Amino acid sequence: MSSTQRPVYLDLLKIKLPLPGMVSFAHRVSGALMFLGIPFGLYLLSLSLDGPASFAQARAIATSWWLSPVVILLTWSLCHHLLAGIRFLFMDMEIGVGKKASQGSAIWVAELALVLAAILLVEIYL
Repeated sequence: MSSTQRPVYLDLLKIKLPLPGMVSFAHRVSGALMFLGIPFGLYLLSLSLDGPASFAQARAIATSWWLSPVVILLTWSLCHHLLAGIRFLFMDMEIGVGKKASQGSAIWVAELALVLAAILLVEIYL
């Protein structure tokens, strides 16, 4: 293959990733989101441990309308990253590396992360 047949650039919007590829990409994104959310999480944790009044203040901050999308995104990130990490650990042990098994575990991770995040968010907001 000569260098003239290679693409000059990759249009990432035209590449169709299979579901396992999307789960892998989302695992990286969720890790980055969790890293960026560490200062916010530490602040809320510190505030919530100061006493009952500070806990109420931390809860009010976390459930405010303008920070709710951040809390929802960070909760999903935590759930997805945990479940996808477990999936990758199994794949490192040569469990579920076949095409069908990989597809099934990717579906499992994507759906269970949403369910687990929803359960945690109900606990946060109710």
